[in-house]
Amino acid sequence: MIRKLNIELLFWISGLIWLFLDNPHENHFSFCPIKNLGFSFCPGCGLGHAISFLFHGNFQQSFDSHPLGIFALIVIVARIITLLKYTYQHLNLNIQDNDTQHNDDAFEP
Repeated sequence: MIRKLNIELLFWISGLIWLFLDNPHENHFSFCPIKNLGFSFCPGCGLGHAISFLFHGNFQQSFDSHPLGIFALIVIVARIITLLKYTYQHLNLNIQDNDTQHNDDAFEP
């Protein structure tokens, strides 16, 4: 039985794992389209570094990278929890429906 994969849940969890394993002190390629177009200011730039610094316990550097880093991490974790609950409930409903169908088939004359 193949289950439908929740791509958004996988994306958020993978992103946080990557930020946890990343060294925030290194400069690397930016995925920011605004920064890649040559603009010097982007309101979201620094969030990844801020979250990475949080994971490594550097709270002051996190705040210096982006003041909303803690808030962004809270929002992402809340979204992951919501998606996990939804996925679990949806999975339980599918299992119960399958069990009901199998039980109904067993009682047919």
